[in-house]
Amino acid sequence: MDSIKIFSPSSVANLSCGFDVLGLCLDTIGDEMIIKKSKKPGVRIIKIEGENLPLSIEKNVAGVAAKSYLNKFPTEIGIEIEIYKKIKAGSGIGSSAASAVGAVFGINELLERDIKKIDLIPFALEGEKLASGEAHADNIAPAMLGGFTLIRDLKSLDIIKLPSPSELVVTIIHPKIELKTSHARAILKTQVPLKNVVKQTANIAGLISGLYSNDYNLISRSLNDEIVEKERSLLIPKYYSLKNSALEAGALGCGISGSGPSIFALSRGYIIAKEVANSFKNIISKLNIDFDIYISKINSKGVRKLT
Repeated sequence: MDSIKIFSPSSVANLSCGFDVLGLCLDTIGDEMIIKKSKKPGVRIIKIEGENLPLSIEKNVAGVAAKSYLNKFPTEIGIEIEIYKKIKAGSGIGSSAASAVGAVFGINELLERDIKKIDLIPFALEGEKLASGEAHADNIAPAMLGGFTLIRDLKSLDIIKLPSPSELVVTIIHPKIELKTSHARAILKTQVPLKNVVKQTANIAGLISGLYSNDYNLISRSLNDEIVEKERSLLIPKYYSLKNSALEAGALGCGISGSGPSIFALSRGYIIAKEVANSFKNIISKLNIDFDIYISKINSKGVRKLT
């Protein structure tokens, strides 16, 4: 192959109760990337459309991830990357993770190397580190592997792909205000009351149990955040109004997607997911804020080759 086109999906991190350890992969929103072989050695980003992002390898998450991979697995062939951003930077649905995952996966496929997806995650994390200041896999892992993922231990790559109940549908509202992950992390408390930790632990255990048993009621009862929602909600206009409207429309649960400003809601089936979308629209349309709304099933495959 001289070139390859890939789809790198967006994702939802945290899922209310799983701060920094849970994520899910979306199906209808994602970046496209073209990776080409070149006679000129080295790796270069030659085009970016959709977002005003740097072409410099050292300043772009895709470039940093690609360079990390090629440092470990060098090649004499030059690599050129084109990025077609469909995920807005700072949206809270894994824009930087999609770029990092897409670059590493695409180069690996182009060079036809037999390296498993999970073993590509450390290189993608180097790109994510540039974006957020720390290496977090709660967007990287679902974007790479698909479905729901649990990061039990990042250092040892103990990452578990969880079941995806077939009727689950995600509704996302993205208020078009940019919120950097580093800023959203800066406002969090450094200490958490023990009672909150106990509740959060019970919720994450309940959510995972619900995914395995297809127990939608248990999933619903477990989608509660006892640790970061209170602080981060202050950064999102009408957050609790939007959340309450989703629950009233029948959503199983609703919370902040990653560090925000996007908000996610999980529903059982498309009919309720569309009702949730309408409830979101009714509230945010009264504000002087542009927004996007997406409805997506769970993407069980993750990043994939298009051509």
